[in-house]
Amino acid sequence: MKSLSKKPPAIINSISELHRILKLPKPLHPLISLVNYSDIKEVPDEFRTSLIMNFYKISFKENKHGKIKYGQNYYDFDEGGLVFVSPNQLIASAGGEQEYAGYSLLIHPDFIRNYPLGKDIKKFGFFSYSTNESLHLSEKERQTILSVFQNIQQEITSTIDEFSQDVMIAHIEVLLNYSNRFYKRQFITRKAVNNDLLEKLETLLEDYFNNETALIKGLPTVHFLAQQLNVSPRYLSDMLRTLTAQSAQQHIHNKLIEKAKDILSTSNLSVAEVAYQLGFEHPQSFNKIFKRKTNLTPVEFKQSFN
Repeated sequence: MKSLSKKPPAIINSISELHRILKLPKPLHPLISLVNYSDIKEVPDEFRTSLIMNFYKISFKENKHGKIKYGQNYYDFDEGGLVFVSPNQLIASAGGEQEYAGYSLLIHPDFIRNYPLGKDIKKFGFFSYSTNESLHLSEKERQTILSVFQNIQQEITSTIDEFSQDVMIAHIEVLLNYSNRFYKRQFITRKAVNNDLLEKLETLLEDYFNNETALIKGLPTVHFLAQQLNVSPRYLSDMLRTLTAQSAQQHIHNKLIEKAKDILSTSNLSVAEVAYQLGFEHPQSFNKIFKRKTNLTPVEFKQSFN
């Protein structure tokens, strides 16, 4: 009996190819385009399974029905918001009809490659967020984002001259900087939800060290914790930086040191035994982190309780 294999994702290499698939007119510029969802009359089959686009996609969506899947999560677009997709990122449909209004700005990496933004765009962590971690906008923020889209569209539809690309890239940078600002606001205004996530993280780390999971699986990673919390690793780190001024990795190390202090001060285990129990493969690595965090070696800390 033949085993059923999943259909491989469709790969879209160019903006022109995407326009053709969506049955839209050819893009006015081969490396940048602003698509209005109202111009899309039919959702093609490629969009009903999964696809990979080899260009950046910044989408503002509102008044939507249906869901989009990213990884193991689904995002309900009823509220609307901004979603950021980077090249080679897998996007999967949740199935069924998808109806929404809004715009998608498509930017091929070659368009920004010879500009500082070509490298700096990787600093905008929200391109690594899952779609369920999209940016929800206030009415004022929505108007700001749409005005930037309009400025970009005006440049795309104008006669191209030697300044066109510079101006469009400047607008893209403004769009990304506004998005960065609005995400910081979202972390703050959704503090209750994020505090709940923080509590779950604390419990997860506590159980990880108390149940000797570390001894079996090694040190907990940011990727593991994010997976358990159903968020992306970058979102988890950015959220923690806003709430605690520490990254997810720093948070793990702090919890690790707390647990190490408890064991060192209340047990007769050797430093090496403590290191192995906490998930370290080599006691020297444990000694190094402990000394960096406390200005004491584990032996010195243990001796202070004798």
